[in-house]
Amino acid sequence: MKLSRILSNQNGVSRQQANALIAAGRAMVNGEVCTNASLDVDGFTTVAVDDNIIQPGSQARYLMLNKPAGYLSATVDAVHPTVLDLIAPDLRESLHIAGRLDRATTGLLILTNDGTWSRRLTEPRVRIPKVYRVTTAYPLSPDTEARFAAGIWFEYEQLTTSPAHIEQMDATNARLTIYEGRYHQVKRMFHAVGNRVVSLHREQMGAITLDGKLQPGEYRALSHQETQSIPRR
Repeated sequence: MKLSRILSNQNGVSRQQANALIAAGRAMVNGEVCTNASLDVDGFTTVAVDDNIIQPGSQARYLMLNKPAGYLSATVDAVHPTVLDLIAPDLRESLHIAGRLDRATTGLLILTNDGTWSRRLTEPRVRIPKVYRVTTAYPLSPDTEARFAAGIWFEYEQLTTSPAHIEQMDATNARLTIYEGRYHQVKRMFHAVGNRVVSLHREQMGAITLDGKLQPGEYRALSHQETQSIPRR
């Protein structure tokens, strides 16, 4: 939202009056004078006029969770425990999940209250790599690597997946890198090549790697370097 609009909406003045306040140097953004009425201001930014707080700015939260099996990637459910149940109550407010995992899948899960940031992390067009460790029911077929690199046709969405890279570790274990995050994408890809996923563990999203010190169900805040690794635009 533009700075002038925030002042107009929350300070009880017209847009013209808001622009005049900003031009006069009376608006402060995160403690500094701002004379740019068109500045984009999010909900985490503190805005003041003449030392009167107009918008206090909420605290941005970015959490890494080592998701255990059996938990839904949801904020509330009447039947199953959710990943929010693993987070301290005072941190849960406004959190959402950036890149869901199904109930049986384990590993890296990101929770945040920053919608703009999470959209960049999960938007297929941004091509943030997601790395999974996969165990299959049957040995990987010789053509799996080429099929995944060419893309798999998904009838329901009427699209072909982006090229994916698979690194075979042994007959039934592999590390798979994809650049989307569609509904049950990994399982559907293996099904398309005549195989079945028996366990799935997400290790990495972009430059954010699951902290090896986190036990299943444990979490920590992302570092500044980790949050900044996701492009804002």
